[in-house]
Amino acid sequence: MINGIDRGRNPFTRSADGRRSLDPESWAAVGAPLLRDPREFVTELHQRHLPQPGSVVISVLDALHHVAASASFTPRPHVSDGWQHRNALLAQLRQVIPHDLRRAAPTRTAVLLHCREGVAGWTEQDGAWMWALRDAAALHGLRCGSYITLTPSGWQTLGEGRGGRSPHSGSWADGPVHTVTELPSRSAREERTPGRSWGQPEAPAVEPARRTAAR
Repeated sequence: MINGIDRGRNPFTRSADGRRSLDPESWAAVGAPLLRDPREFVTELHQRHLPQPGSVVISVLDALHHVAASASFTPRPHVSDGWQHRNALLAQLRQVIPHDLRRAAPTRTAVLLHCREGVAGWTEQDGAWMWALRDAAALHGLRCGSYITLTPSGWQTLGEGRGGRSPHSGSWADGPVHTVTELPSRSAREERTPGRSWGQPEAPAVEPARRTAAR
């Protein structure tokens, strides 16, 4: 038992090749709490991170189901084992929010959004990430929450039967571009306040895209 979570004698199932994975039946047995408003949650997370196919967004909800922290990353494409996914999720969680291991019971919930190509239903790839989410949540003192996929057909909360057409895995291309800021016109530059040196540092014209969010 870790932080009030009974992991049982066999905390994971394995696929035929020995990788850590959860099938849909095993995932249903996890008992992940339902999101209060999955459409609003997915939209908010997508606007924050604009995930592209192959990327993952891990988020933490507080007791009121508000996003307390979130981070996105792109795992190496050849990595497909739940153990390695678990380690990647833990590394992200440790960067954005303190653990809750000292609490008698979890009060915050970890939710995973996986943007990928392919079918909307469960895949072996999803099974590995489900295992990783369950394990990483327990090791960080969190409750294991929903697993969401973002595919060409839309978003789905696997195991809950809830989903929608937008956003989808290609929606990132419709988001705002934050990498280049339009330069002022020549006349505007000439009208700047006299006496200010053009050698003084200006606000950067390039704004790095944010891939970690917390509030």
